[in-house]
Amino acid sequence: MSTTARPLTDYAKVIRSKNSGPFEVTFDVMFDDRVPYEIVKNSGAITFDTIAAAFGIPREQVLVCTPFDAGMAIKITIRRSVSSGDLDDRDVYGCQQHVPLTRIAVQM
Repeated sequence: MSTTARPLTDYAKVIRSKNSGPFEVTFDVMFDDRVPYEIVKNSGAITFDTIAAAFGIPREQVLVCTPFDAGMAIKITIRRSVSSGDLDDRDVYGCQQHVPLTRIAVQM
């Protein structure tokens, strides 16, 4: 039996990032329907290890990787080396930090 891989963006309605602390960023992977949510949640595509690999960071920098069944979403928080919200506004890439998540493949 052959498996087909499709990008996470084929399943998720919204993938967004937001600053959750000076050296942390949180990602919300949200779904409109329970079926694609369950496929992604049960696929093993989003784990502490796959998130670390996608962002090229040590596993220890992935702080949260938790499905939220009631909201049909997966919450991810990672540590990062660049602070956010300081006077020099060094967070120039903050709005695009979710891009590595869009490259995750979900096996069906």
